[in-house]
Amino acid sequence: MSFQNPVFIPGPTNMPEAIRKACDMPTIDHRSPLFGQILHPARAGVQEILKSETAEIFIFPSTGTGGWETALTNTLSAGDTVLAARNGMFSHRWIDMCLRHELNVKIVETPWGHGLPADRYEEILKADTAHQIKVVLATHNETATGVKSDIAAVRKALDAANHPALLFVDGVSSIGSMDFRFDEWGVDVAVTGSQKGFMLPAGLAIVGFSQKALDASKTAQLPRTFFDIADMTKGYAANAYPYTPAVGLMNGLLLATETLLKEGLDNVFARHTRIASGVRAAVDAWGLELCAATPDVYSDTVSAIKTPEGFNATDIVTHAAEQYGVAFGVGLGEVSGKVFRIGHLGSMTDVMALSGIATAEMCMVDLGLDIKLGSGVAAAQEYYRSTTGLMLKSAA
Repeated sequence: MSFQNPVFIPGPTNMPEAIRKACDMPTIDHRSPLFGQILHPARAGVQEILKSETAEIFIFPSTGTGGWETALTNTLSAGDTVLAARNGMFSHRWIDMCLRHELNVKIVETPWGHGLPADRYEEILKADTAHQIKVVLATHNETATGVKSDIAAVRKALDAANHPALLFVDGVSSIGSMDFRFDEWGVDVAVTGSQKGFMLPAGLAIVGFSQKALDASKTAQLPRTFFDIADMTKGYAANAYPYTPAVGLMNGLLLATETLLKEGLDNVFARHTRIASGVRAAVDAWGLELCAATPDVYSDTVSAIKTPEGFNATDIVTHAAEQYGVAFGVGLGEVSGKVFRIGHLGSMTDVMALSGIATAEMCMVDLGLDIKLGSGVAAAQEYYRSTTGLMLKSAA
C-alpha cells in the first residue's frame, strides 16, 4: 500500500491534514478546565450535526460497536424484546450483540440489497398490543451492501402503531455525510464513530440519547461499567471523564465538527450525493450493477458493486492493493466474493473519486473482465463536469 494514495474503503476514511494534526497535541490535564474547552464544544458540534436541540451527546473511547453496546446496556434489561431487520452484515452484528446480552430479538429477515421493511415493522408493532417490544433497531446505512434506509418511515411505523418502543439508529456510516434528523425522525439513540464522516482515526464511539432514552436508563438492568452514561454525565459536569479520555481524538473531533459546519451540512450532503452519483455513472458504464436493489436505497457513502457470476470480486481488492497501492472494500457476509466496495465518504472530492474509479477500472481489465478501459472514468467525468457549476453556486 502507499501512504500517498487516498483510500476508498467505507471507513476509516481519508483525513484532512488539519484534522490529523489536531489529534497530535501535547499532554494536558484531562481533569482541568482546559479539557472542558475541548469536550463541551465538541459535544455541541455533534448535537448540531445530528440536527438536534435536545440530544445528550456521549463520547466514549471506543468505536461504533461500543456505541451499540452503550445504547443497549443503558436502556434494556435481560429478556427484553427488540425488533430488528437483518439486511446486511452490520444489522446482523447488532442482532448478534443483542443475543449475547440475553435479549429476545424478533428478527425480520430481509434480502441483502434492500432497505428496512417499515411496513413489516408497522404490522409487528400493531400486533404487539402488550408493548413487549422495547426497542426498534434501524441501520440507516448498511455499509456491507451500500443501502440506505428510510428512518422517517420507521418512525411513521412506530407512530401509526401508537407504540412506545424506543428507536435506535446505527448511523455509523451516514452521520456527518448524509442527512440525519435526530429530532424530526424521533430518534432515541443515534450511534456513530469517529472514523467515518468525522474524518478521524478510529477510537471514538459517538452516541446521542433522547430524554426518553435517558429516562429508560434509570431502570435498565443490563450490567454496564465502561459504557455507563450516568458515570459519564457526572464526569462531564466536572469537565472530565470517569476514566482517561482520548484527548487528542477529542481535539480532532472538535475541529472536525467545526469543519463540517463551516462547509454547511447541506453542502456536505450535496457533495456526497454528487460524488456517489459519479461513481454510479461509472458502474453503469462498466455494464455492472450495484448490490442496492433500487435507486431509492442507493447509499451516498459507499457503493457495493456486483461482479459477474463466477468471478471472485475479492480479487479486485487484492490486485488493487498489490499492483496499485490502493485500498477498496471487500464483500462481507452473504455478499463476500460477490461484490467489491468503493467508499466515497468523509474527506473526498470528485478528483479523488476519479482516481479510485480509474484504479478499479484498471484492476478489472487486468483481471480479464469485459470492460473498456476509460469507460467508467469518462462517464464520471461527464457527470462531474455537468454538475461542477451547480455545486459552486450552491456553496457560494
